[in-house]
Amino acid sequence: LEDNDAKIIRYDENTSYEVLKQSKVDAMINFERGVPNIELEGSDPAKSNAVIMLVQKAMRQSASMVEPEITYLYGYENMSSFDNFGPILIGFFVFFFVFLISGFSFLGQLTSGTLERLLSTPLHRWEIILGYIFGFGVFTVIQSALIAWYSINVLKIMMVGSFWLVLLITILTAFIALSLGTLISIFADNELQVIQFIQIILVPQVFFSGLFDLSTMPLWLQAIGRFMPLWYIADALRNIMIRGKGWSDIAMNVLILTTACIFLIIANILTLKKYRKI
Repeated sequence: LEDNDAKIIRYDENTSYEVLKQSKVDAMINFERGVPNIELEGSDPAKSNAVIMLVQKAMRQSASMVEPEITYLYGYENMSSFDNFGPILIGFFVFFFVFLISGFSFLGQLTSGTLERLLSTPLHRWEIILGYIFGFGVFTVIQSALIAWYSINVLKIMMVGSFWLVLLITILTAFIALSLGTLISIFADNELQVIQFIQIILVPQVFFSGLFDLSTMPLWLQAIGRFMPLWYIADALRNIMIRGKGWSDIAMNVLILTTACIFLIIANILTLKKYRKI
């Protein structure tokens, strides 16, 4: 296997199972009586197929006629790429549509003079921002729930874990996109500039969300993804929908996403000083 450029790490049996559960390795291979027992992590069919091909190639080179025994920790044998990418696409579409709608809507308030009239009242800036975010938030929550329900029940994307946890992540996704959309619209002068911000803000997040395999990239480049909300959104949704994990496994993702949402709301309030100081 090492001669075929496979990265091999040796563990004892208990440790190897734990790192496999944490998705730190692609497969665990244990030889019993000369027969390789392969337990695949299984959440990414491309990686699973690569492991199987490498093992078969190595066995042919050693003239072994024994067939390996293959099991899956997550996923299943004929798992499609659509099942693998489905959770990421749910997060992306919720993020994209809410960002777009909130950006254009808030910009409309700015260009039509509605926000200017609101700012002339005794309302505080934080009251205006929270009013917009929670006002739009009602509709984005409904939209997010519909996207998640339609993807799972109609498109039949693989779903192992709790739908309520999926709903929680999609709602957090909607509020982050909503806060980000309003923040961007404060800096934009017209709709064209909002569209230009999509290339700066959304496109890089798609590349680092897990839609493309980054494991072969340098570590410093992989680390960039940890500063992007969509990475935590996609990671949480894959843990729930493909790996069937619960609250304890996504709690850190939820904490980071909630912190990001609060940070963006504060940034909105501070940025609104552009129109009124108090």
